[in-house]
Amino acid sequence: MDLRLTPNTMPVGLRPQLTAGRSAGQVTGAESEGFAGALKGALGSVSAAQNESSRLQREVQLENPKVSLEQTMVAIQKAQIGFQATLHVRNRMVQAYTDIMNMQV
Repeated sequence: MDLRLTPNTMPVGLRPQLTAGRSAGQVTGAESEGFAGALKGALGSVSAAQNESSRLQREVQLENPKVSLEQTMVAIQKAQIGFQATLHVRNRMVQAYTDIMNMQV
């Protein structure tokens, strides 16, 4: 899972000026996705890591000499860490939603 800051996931104050040369009303597809696009990308990378670890486990069980146990264990740990991070983000989002819904207006 790639957690590096890209122009789409950076705080607005730290973003480089990517809109130079565009009119004020033009927004590209990557910029309009925002948080939803970043979350979708993160979920996709977690899913890919889990699929890769499953594939490597299957190859080790079939005794493929091209796949090492160490490589498989590292892939499993990456998938597990990515899943745990995703779970924490989901829990925080649910908690934030609950807090907002319980606010007095």
